[in-house]
Amino acid sequence: MARFALVSDRFDEEEPLDAYSRAVIEAAERVSPSVAAVELLRGARPRGSGSAVAITPDGFLLTSAHVVAGGDRVRATFDDGRTLAAEIRGRDPLSDLAVLRTHDGELAAAELGDASRLRVGQLVVAIGNPHGFGGSVTAGVVSALGRSLPTRAGATMRVVDDVIQTDAALNPGNSGGALADSAGRVVGINTAVAGFGLGLAVPINSTTRQIMSELVSTGRVRRAYLGIAGTPAPLPPPLAARLGQRRGLRLVEVVPGGPAAAAGLFLGDILIAAGGKPVQGVQDVQRLMLGSTIGTRLPMTVLRRGAFVDVVAVPAPLE
Repeated sequence: MARFALVSDRFDEEEPLDAYSRAVIEAAERVSPSVAAVELLRGARPRGSGSAVAITPDGFLLTSAHVVAGGDRVRATFDDGRTLAAEIRGRDPLSDLAVLRTHDGELAAAELGDASRLRVGQLVVAIGNPHGFGGSVTAGVVSALGRSLPTRAGATMRVVDDVIQTDAALNPGNSGGALADSAGRVVGINTAVAGFGLGLAVPINSTTRQIMSELVSTGRVRRAYLGIAGTPAPLPPPLAARLGQRRGLRLVEVVPGGPAAAAGLFLGDILIAAGGKPVQGVQDVQRLMLGSTIGTRLPMTVLRRGAFVDVVAVPAPLE
């Protein structure tokens, strides 16, 4: 018995499992009051369900754009038992984000974090409404960062970059719910189940914060347009070493009459930098194509027949 007692004495509050449990419990308790199970309505009939996260005390919620596609109203049920009617303030399918608005009472707004500070292996907690089971909590780690998620709005296709991959269990209905760090800060909005143990979340970062702000203020997101399409192209090794970047974006299409063509860009040019930032892929250009860029002077550097060429484009609104 004495030997058993000595061994059992080691199982105290400092055991790793207990610390893990406390972290998950504390994060869940902090975030759960901000997460709602949402039911999409069209007319009087339910059209689907998902989750949403309160982001302001005065009634704004964030969810996935695909969760509220095809409906006109939403019912949001919180863990305190309240069921509130909400309207769809705005959707942005190209980022898979949408904002809802309720006027029926004060909300417990979640604290938003910064996904750019996440590290692979970091603990994350997912909270949502899988299969209609509201307030469900799962935990896991950040499995990978920098994933890409293709999206479409009509004929326009985009890639949501810096998507978070996690092994926290996600199921249908988790979409629109919170992915939080151990401090209870929401760092992502769960968006897709890509396979067993493979979930994806749209990150909360400077780009998505701007999208959220536009959806809250105007109900839509304005995007800029250059009129180019490209594919990554390796740079010659001496040039890559000099610039500190291995690739540029080779232009495979320049739309006649578009802003890029007007600035003097041509097929075959390799875009090296735009707006003073390196360009190594299409996502680097997409990050710049938000509403604040429309009508402004955007300096660009291309490699053309072994020489650097500087041009200035003025992005137009994306129709």
